[in-house]
Amino acid sequence: MAVNMELTLGPIPFHWSAEARRDFYARIADEAPVDTVYLGEVICSKRAPFFEADLPEIADRLERAGKRVVFSSLAEIMLKRERKATEGLCAGEDGREVEANNAAALLHLSGRPHRVGPYMNVYNEETMAFLAGRGATHFALPAELPRASVAVLAARSKALGVGTEVQVFGRASLALSARCYHARAHGRTKDNCQFVCEEDPDGMELDTMDGKAFLIVNGIQTMSRSYVNLSGAVPDMVTLGVTALRLGPQKQDMVAVAKVFRLLADGEIGPDDAGARLDALELGVPFSDGFWHGEAGYRRIAHAAAAGA
Repeated sequence: MAVNMELTLGPIPFHWSAEARRDFYARIADEAPVDTVYLGEVICSKRAPFFEADLPEIADRLERAGKRVVFSSLAEIMLKRERKATEGLCAGEDGREVEANNAAALLHLSGRPHRVGPYMNVYNEETMAFLAGRGATHFALPAELPRASVAVLAARSKALGVGTEVQVFGRASLALSARCYHARAHGRTKDNCQFVCEEDPDGMELDTMDGKAFLIVNGIQTMSRSYVNLSGAVPDMVTLGVTALRLGPQKQDMVAVAKVFRLLADGEIGPDDAGARLDALELGVPFSDGFWHGEAGYRRIAHAAAAGA
């Protein structure tokens, strides 16, 4: 499998302490074989003051380690201070790329090179062409897109001369809300949440009324209970023209995860070997690939097919 794929690490979606973030990115800088690291708060602007002062130093350390740094914008913008913060981020005074996750960011990035994140819902090739015409150079596609849609978008991105990125590991983002269920579940309001989401560094588990594992709540965000694992689809993505593989940060050994996907992306191991290595990490969370196969997202189609072969 002759490939030259970019391996990226998405922004941390959870509310980790400043110390945990510094330690995480120090290890990513020193040990993780990723090409690009996305930084910034994408879910709740109230969390940003806890760590934003550390971002310049974190970014510098990552770049000294040979990583490209991209700053990601908020996915939901509702307040004046959030609009102003987004405007400041997009000003790009440090020269680093910005990933737009909300149309408010596009307002300030139009006409300048930028990336489009997975929260922007680029579902068809005409949307991709429209945004590329206004400066977008790279598209991280929504995690719920099936292979058929990725094939169409990857073909169009090649014609447009832009990059296409697919999430291959980590919890899938399913929805964002104006209200914070995380706070409500603890008898609090969004404005008086007391940052209870920090108690769940990998998200708060949500079960159905009959006790079955269902989803994950992360502040205003709903996520998949399982970790997306598309290691089995990477050779197919190469054929389709996908240019980057995205890892979603979790409270797990992300260095070990990144090493597996690096070997896979470089063609040094095959998908079966990669899948076995990821299973051997015993992360304690089920894997899924249903969305890629056009099925219910929580299902693990490739694994079930192999078991039945």
